[in-house]
Amino acid sequence: MKRNLPLSRVYRLLEPGPVVLLTTSRNGRPNVMTLSWHTMMEFEPPLVGCIVSNRNYSFGLLKATQECVLNIPTADLAAKVVGCGNTSGRRTDKFKAFRLTPLPAACVAAPLVAQCYANLECRVIDTRLVAKYNFFILQVLKAWIDPSRQRAQTLHHQGRGNFMVAGRTMRLPSRAK
Repeated sequence: MKRNLPLSRVYRLLEPGPVVLLTTSRNGRPNVMTLSWHTMMEFEPPLVGCIVSNRNYSFGLLKATQECVLNIPTADLAAKVVGCGNTSGRRTDKFKAFRLTPLPAACVAAPLVAQCYANLECRVIDTRLVAKYNFFILQVLKAWIDPSRQRAQTLHHQGRGNFMVAGRTMRLPSRAK
C-alpha cells in the first residue's frame, strides 16, 4: 500500500540527470559549484535550463559573465563533487582545495574540469526566468568528451546526501536510428 510523501521530498523523485560541476570565471578567478537541477530543453542547438540559487556565489558570477561550463563527473569523483557542493567559492579556491585541474575552454572564459568525463561550454541566452525562479537558459557552444570512458558511471543526486550511480544500459526499440 502506498503512503503519503511529504511535498518537501518530491524533488528527490524527479532529480533530472547527472550531477554536474558548473564552472565560471570572473576577473581571472575560476570557480566551481555542484549542480543537479538542470534539464535539456532543445536538441539543436542544444539548450539546457538550470537553476542556480541566488544564495550561491556562482549565481552572481553566472549572471555577470553570462557563460559557464557544465562539467560531467563520474562516480570516482564523488567526494570532490560533494566537497564542491558543501563549500563556498566566496572564500575558497575549490580547484586547489579539491585538486581539480582547470583547462582552457575554446569559447568561454570559464575553465573545463580535466578530470570530468565530458564538458559543455555554454552561454546564457535567456534570463527572463532568473528573477522569479533563478532559472538560466544556456546554449551549448562546444562539447568535449573522453572517448576512452564509453560507459561512464555518472552520479545522480537523490537528496540529503544520497546518490545513485548510473549503471546498466538497456537498448529498446526506438524511432530514432
